[in-house]
Amino acid sequence: MNISAVDLFCGAGGLSYGLEQVGISVETGFDNNPACRYPYEANSNADFRSMNVEKLARDPEGLRRQYPWDADLKVLAACAPCQPYSTLSHEKDKTREEHDKWGLLDEVRKIVERFEPDVLAMENVLQVRNDGIYNQLVEKLTDLGYFVNDDKNVYCPEYGVPQKRKRWVLLASKEGPIELGDPPCPDETEYPTVRETIGHLPPIEYGETHPDNPLHQSRSLSELNEERIENMEPGEDWTVWEEKGKEHLLLECHKKESGRSYKAPYGRMSPDEPAPTITTQFYNYGSGRFGHYDTDQNRALSLLEGAMLQTFPEDYQFIEDPEEATVTQLGQWIGNAVPPLLGQHIGEAILDHVDAGKREPALADD
Repeated sequence: MNISAVDLFCGAGGLSYGLEQVGISVETGFDNNPACRYPYEANSNADFRSMNVEKLARDPEGLRRQYPWDADLKVLAACAPCQPYSTLSHEKDKTREEHDKWGLLDEVRKIVERFEPDVLAMENVLQVRNDGIYNQLVEKLTDLGYFVNDDKNVYCPEYGVPQKRKRWVLLASKEGPIELGDPPCPDETEYPTVRETIGHLPPIEYGETHPDNPLHQSRSLSELNEERIENMEPGEDWTVWEEKGKEHLLLECHKKESGRSYKAPYGRMSPDEPAPTITTQFYNYGSGRFGHYDTDQNRALSLLEGAMLQTFPEDYQFIEDPEEATVTQLGQWIGNAVPPLLGQHIGEAILDHVDAGKREPALADD
């Protein structure tokens, strides 16, 4: 069966890469950032097109033309940006409605209504399920006759992703019931760990780039942050500085009752657990528990380590010219990506769905 996919909001290609690993043919990736072209096309067999999704919503025939004429099953991947729904990104002076990415999920609804793909696949933060626009999308899917999966709440370590990432995965099909399926690692003793994922990489200092891999680079630290991480063991938090009598290491917010509950920033990861959720700021020591677990490496995660904790392969080609890439851009690509391994499980769910459909007629004949 010829299963063909198009990936909206494709970014650097995490979801497309995962789908291709299980044999789903991805035809085109769309993203409004033209800089995504190199990593997307360097790591997948799909073409990249820089285009706003709003334009596709107005031209469903243009989207239809991306699929080959003989496609038996048309899959639309539409992982709209999560920032409007993430609790980490709400700015004090902006309402959600004013956020420039807030309406993109509604554009997905319009595309589904006008194009009606055979299968829709979406990944987002858990908070999206409480949003009115998301609920309008689900209502529209139901009205159009789609079957929508029940197992949407995903804890990524259960699917082999070495980070405590919680996501909402929606699968919808016009062909019959579809589910993500039982997780392969349901017991926490089976969860992949930080050490298993990045422990083999050569050590580097803060501010250093490894000569053999420009992605294996870490940001510099101020003298104060260097002292902070030197006085931090894996799994500890900033309260240890108080215990050691090093109050000068505390931030002003830590001295206020309102700030004492935020324990993750400036911590080190625990080596034998999954990592915390990899955000777009994982390369900054103070942005979360992103300190390296090895106390001989007093630094935050390197870009390569963050990518591997997102399950990108070690040789994934993010940049063509190291001189042109910025840490901020790479951090956004890596942190915003659908983990490729989760994308692979989504692809396997689609294949299982197709196989179940093939078996239905035989059962009926009996």
